[in-house]
Amino acid sequence: MQVITIFLTNALGETLDEFVHDDRCFLFSRIDAGGPRQLVDGPSWVFVDWVMEECAGLEMCRRLRADPRTSEAHITMVLEEDEDEDRRRALKAGADDYMIGPLTRNAVLDRVLALQAQGVERNPGKQLECGALTIDMSALQARWHGTPIVLRPNEFRLLRYFAENPNRVLSREKLIEGLGKSEPAIDERTVDVWVGRLRRALKAAGGGNPLRTVRSMGYVFDLD
Repeated sequence: MQVITIFLTNALGETLDEFVHDDRCFLFSRIDAGGPRQLVDGPSWVFVDWVMEECAGLEMCRRLRADPRTSEAHITMVLEEDEDEDRRRALKAGADDYMIGPLTRNAVLDRVLALQAQGVERNPGKQLECGALTIDMSALQARWHGTPIVLRPNEFRLLRYFAENPNRVLSREKLIEGLGKSEPAIDERTVDVWVGRLRRALKAAGGGNPLRTVRSMGYVFDLD
């Protein structure tokens, strides 16, 4: 089943249940100026409010296009009024289209399903490069200076999350959330096991130990 993530910049994204249609699962999530809180698998759609608390909707569009995690997302600007100038500015900032708010679950799904029926869907990025590390999402393969890194599925996703958030201290709780492992709850010490396996795999591929432990806080993927 294909997973499609629908992001919303308002609180509605935190309250909506998943929707399954024609062998596709639509997952809802909230997104803020910092970008996605978890890994994004498959196509994604972002509904950006014209007015946001953290930044303007236009600025949010620019950030989404500049972020490799969301650069290929389909962006819909949610306008407060149907004004020609607002529509023009939204498209110039990087939005693919626009609609008039307020949003509802049905309005969001109607828009996504209608555009999919027309064949309007961006493909997610196929490759992520982070220093000596290259991650091929379509092949589920990671390499260090061209040498394959042998990883289990959990460790592959963990490496991808670190690579998408380099030089940042990530707590065990944040890593669990980022990998979509919050439900059902798992012991935070399980993260230590994943990190240990990932470190061994990186070392075996000639990558040394780019994962640094920050006592009482979490881990950092150091990118030179």
